[in-house]
Amino acid sequence: MTNKKAEPETIAQLTGVSKVFRDFWRRPKVTAVQDLTLSIRPGEVFGLLGPNGSGKSTTIKMLLGLLHPTSGNITVLGRNPTHTASKARIGYLPEESHLYQYLTAKETLDFYARLFAMESRTRQQRIEELLDMVGLSQSAQRPVGEFSKGMARRIGLAQALLNDPDLIVLDEPTSGLDPIGTRQVKDLILALSKRGKTVLLCSHLLADVEDVCDRIAILYGGRLQAEGNVQDLLQTPGDIRLTLPHQAAIHTEELTTLITKHTGIEPAVDHPALRLEEFFLHTIQKAGSDASKDPDDSNSRSVANYLSSPTDH
Repeated sequence: MTNKKAEPETIAQLTGVSKVFRDFWRRPKVTAVQDLTLSIRPGEVFGLLGPNGSGKSTTIKMLLGLLHPTSGNITVLGRNPTHTASKARIGYLPEESHLYQYLTAKETLDFYARLFAMESRTRQQRIEELLDMVGLSQSAQRPVGEFSKGMARRIGLAQALLNDPDLIVLDEPTSGLDPIGTRQVKDLILALSKRGKTVLLCSHLLADVEDVCDRIAILYGGRLQAEGNVQDLLQTPGDIRLTLPHQAAIHTEELTTLITKHTGIEPAVDHPALRLEEFFLHTIQKAGSDASKDPDDSNSRSVANYLSSPTDH
């Protein structure tokens, strides 16, 4: 997880934002977001969490300029989110990737790159780097209609990075990916953050959010319920855990007795455990160290060179 010093400026700012959907006669029907105030800082990975119907998707659409707030103010990259200059600096991976199924992976990226009016040499270089980065170089000439859901998410992620965005909005980026692919995407998010990119991550998979996010916000009923640094929110400051090396295990009973004597409380004794993801990946890596791999399960690659820090633009 990245730890960065907070900067005074913000990449995105929502102040007192509400969104009310109305019926045909303009009567209030659904209040999707209520008095929401949030700030997303440069270079951080910010997680937006909440159950279905909590207002996450509406908030994302307002940040992208696809919906207008009923009240309140939103700025993205210093401008109104509907401004074309702001949109040009945003990369977006929607929850469902809608791809032209008869285009190949390379043709798909070329199509979207042309929308940014990239000159031919730049366009081809970025496409090659992105296909390698998401592990789809060997599938570059396959129609995306033949892709698995996991491969479709990868090509969608590559498409979201074509324009070297300063703000990257990822809606359920690991949906449909196996644990190996999920780990690769999380490593990529962290690598992008280290390069100065700001990432807004929306996911139902709380373990993914915990692994990569610096700060999170939890929505329910359209209202902000909690916000802050992940570690600060998850800590239980009233408890302290001591971890001893294996060599000291023979003294466990003696130490437990001593702690109980001084505190009057018998401490709980257990063994540190790996997370299931760590155990799974270690097992697969060990089992497949000399086995051939499917292109869809290729190893994580380095971040494309052109994905520069925002200060380099």
